[in-house]
Amino acid sequence: MRNPTASRKTASKKHVPPYCRSGPDFRTEHPLFNQAPGSSSPGPFHPSPPVMSSDISTNKKARRDYEILDTYECGMELKGTEVKSIRAGKVNIADSFARVENGQMLLYGCDIQPWETAGEFFQHQSRRPRRLLLHKREIFKLEQQTSQKGCSLVALKLYWKNGKVKLALGLGKGKTHRDQRYDLKARVEMREAQREVARINRR
Repeated sequence: MRNPTASRKTASKKHVPPYCRSGPDFRTEHPLFNQAPGSSSPGPFHPSPPVMSSDISTNKKARRDYEILDTYECGMELKGTEVKSIRAGKVNIADSFARVENGQMLLYGCDIQPWETAGEFFQHQSRRPRRLLLHKREIFKLEQQTSQKGCSLVALKLYWKNGKVKLALGLGKGKTHRDQRYDLKARVEMREAQREVARINRR
């Protein structure tokens, strides 16, 4: 005759496979395993994504040839192949300038090299005019300011911001040879002063 107590004990026991554990997994949940490298305090470690430099291209001649009166941040209308070439560093804004035409701000002289693997239909022209994205009031204001004698819109710097390509546009007035000589003299004097200070600090 069966013992009812023994049958109840047998039914209450469950077979647990050796790989099924109810406790925490040491490989994923132990605090010492999850702490950041070089850190003494335990805590979850999440590897940070690689940091990409924000600067893409700089126009070094702009501040040498122009007295920059004001700067504006602009977006740019770009094609997919142009963005790929910019990511590869194949862009030059040394001869870039902007101009207002039909109520739009257009950038000229920006050299973005073609993308090698793109087909002819998707390929872009390297020095085509590109539309800059500004507010209408800013475009109107710049149009009025550039109508003055000697004022121009020059590209200062191309850079990344929140994953998008931005252009620093400068409103500048052309320098005379006298201004350029004065700036050169000031830079030379500044370098000499810095060298003298460094020489004194080394004593």
